[in-house]
Amino acid sequence: MPSVTADDALGRQIGRGLGWSFLNNAIGRLGSFLSGIVIARILVPEEFGVYAVALVVLNVMLSMNELGVSLAVVRRPGSAAPIAPTVTTVALVSSAVLFVASWLAAPAVAVALGSPAATGVVRLLSVGVLIDGVTSVPVALMTRGFMQRRRLQIDLIAFVVSTPVTIVLALVGYGAWGLAWGAVVANLVSGALSVAWAPERYRPGFDRSVIGELLRFGLPLAGASMLLFLMLNVDYVTVGHLLGATALGLYTMAFNLCSWPSTLVSSAIRRVSMPAFARYAENGKGELGFRRAVFLVTVLTVPLVVLLACYANELITFLYGDKWAAAAVAVPALAVLGLGRILVELVYDYLVATGRTMSSLWLHAVWLVALVPALVLGARRDGILGVAIGHAIVVAAVVIPALAVILRRAGVHLVALLRAVKIPVLGGGAIALSSWLVRESIAAPFWRLAIGGALGIFIYTALVGRRARHEVRLFLADDTPAVHAGQPD
Repeated sequence: MPSVTADDALGRQIGRGLGWSFLNNAIGRLGSFLSGIVIARILVPEEFGVYAVALVVLNVMLSMNELGVSLAVVRRPGSAAPIAPTVTTVALVSSAVLFVASWLAAPAVAVALGSPAATGVVRLLSVGVLIDGVTSVPVALMTRGFMQRRRLQIDLIAFVVSTPVTIVLALVGYGAWGLAWGAVVANLVSGALSVAWAPERYRPGFDRSVIGELLRFGLPLAGASMLLFLMLNVDYVTVGHLLGATALGLYTMAFNLCSWPSTLVSSAIRRVSMPAFARYAENGKGELGFRRAVFLVTVLTVPLVVLLACYANELITFLYGDKWAAAAVAVPALAVLGLGRILVELVYDYLVATGRTMSSLWLHAVWLVALVPALVLGARRDGILGVAIGHAIVVAAVVIPALAVILRRAGVHLVALLRAVKIPVLGGGAIALSSWLVRESIAAPFWRLAIGGALGIFIYTALVGRRARHEVRLFLADDTPAVHAGQPD
């Protein structure tokens, strides 16, 4: 039947995109992981803190850039040609304005964040905003077309070109500047290739008949995105302002460690989730696709998050050296944030794909309002540990309940959703229990890490593996009856 053929085609398209996306993230993360070890052993926490200040500014600007309208290209049914020229114009103008604003504000921002030495690095990284403006439509078109194989090629080439630049500059004493130049080179290479390999090319244009629709769609997303980045960077601001550059460097290391699950798993899925949700919604199966995606994300991220939390000290000292050991104290609580962040990102994609953008904006606003006092109080009481605990409390007490309300209003059945994540959560609990037994039995940090990690993965796979394989097949080949993810066969 035609509907089955359409579903099969969608499943194959999502499957190919997801497979290439996972490969991209796995290779990219491995490369970043190995180069990060080298760089961390060259630099000191204070230099990482200076770079983190500049990265905060860049992330805030990127969250506001192109006013959220490029996502309209991803989700638009049919051809993107009627809106792409206008989206291109909006992206170019907004990126130019933000670049100038960042250049002028850099000295004051660096001082406010407790690192005056970051002024020049802030200005250098601001080039990334201009590149983002030029590439926003080409990247959106590649995402829309599930062109993850091309994205893999682009990211690999950018990594191969930029990583030697970063390492060489770090070795000769450029510190944070070496990290910044490496990032700019990577952005330039990936931007040029994205423009060259985009499936279509559009010149800037302006159509008054679509600009209103684009802004109504994009502005709530830009606001939500800006609030999200403020939330994810207000901790850097708090640590830098109250605790200084060295503490900020340690906190950055802990936060980056807890971002591994998001970078490796969630980022791969998000490259196909929004267009996939949009196509599922067109077929009348939006909620089913969302539940299966939640299960897929949860089953892959829970073991990584729990293992990071349980073996943070052993992992950090083994990889980066004893000078970074103080970062481990913040990891367990930040792992809770990492899991909450992954769920929020997936909900965000679902809301965008189904046209409910205001809910995401309100969620991020509430999150930010609750977060600021929690982080300030935590920093003053317990340093970076207090900041991490503040994050965890807000996620558990504010964000998760708010997500439940938003999803219920969007028509998602919460009981079925809870069933979808039950088995991964139980598997994570089993990993945590095994880590306690390992700590009681093994004294040597390296063997504790090696044996504990292997044992945890074995236990989790034994408990979750069969169900995970079943749900992955359902998500990638939507040709079965509407079975709730997580329910018994």
